[in-house]
This record gives sequence, C-alpha cells and structure tokens, in this order.
Amino acid sequence: MNRHDDAAKLILRLVLGLLILLHGISKMTHGVGNIVGMVQAHGWPAFMAYFVYIGEVVAPILVIAGLFTRLGALLIFINMIVAIVLVHQNQLFMLNGQGGWQLELQGMFLFTALAVALMGAGRFSVGGTSGRFN
Repeated sequence: MNRHDDAAKLILRLVLGLLILLHGISKMTHGVGNIVGMVQAHGWPAFMAYFVYIGEVVAPILVIAGLFTRLGALLIFINMIVAIVLVHQNQLFMLNGQGGWQLELQGMFLFTALAVALMGAGRFSVGGTSGRFN
C-alpha cells in the first residue's frame, strides 16, 4: 500500500460526505414535500421520501467520521440511484452545452460513493482500518 492511500481515502470521504450532507441540510431546513410528490408520481409509497434523510444526512456523517464507512457509502450510492430515477432519468443519455454528460455531478457522487464503499475508510477515521464495515 502506498503511504498516501489513507490520505486519499480521507479526501474522498470528506468531499463526498460534505457535498452530500449539504443537500441533506437543505432538506432538513425546507422539508421533503417535493420529494414526496416525485415518489408518489412513480407509484411508490410517500413514506419512502423520508429515506432521503438517511441517504443525505446519516450516511454522509458516517462517511465523514469514518465509522461504518462502507455502509454509509453504500447508502449514498443507493440514494443517488434513486435520485437519478426520480429526478434525472430523462437526462441519462444527454450531453450538456459544453459536451459533458448531463449528469456528471450525480455520476461523480454515484461512483465516488461506490469507490469509497469498495476501499473503506483508511486509518484516518474514527473506525480505523479494522472492521469489515470500515
């Protein structure tokens, strides 16, 4: 293992966790009413909208702290899949005005979460390198 691997894991964890947590804080401040509508429009039960608090508040805090990191990152990954299905499905195969993927931000969140779930927290974490969920 490279001596910088743990620092790189920390950077990925912090960036992913903080950027997703900002979305969660917004939902805590303004509520999830618009998400309830989207969930119901897809024929899903309304209570599923409240799972966004797990994916955008609890999971990022776990990832930032490095405690149950793999589980937290997996929850963010699932949250992003649901967000793409609910909000961005039409843009999945579209490019933006600069030639980039329309969903590049969502894709970055999605695949960074997957990478963190596969790599784990590293030693700069509350959970350390031990444990199967870190």
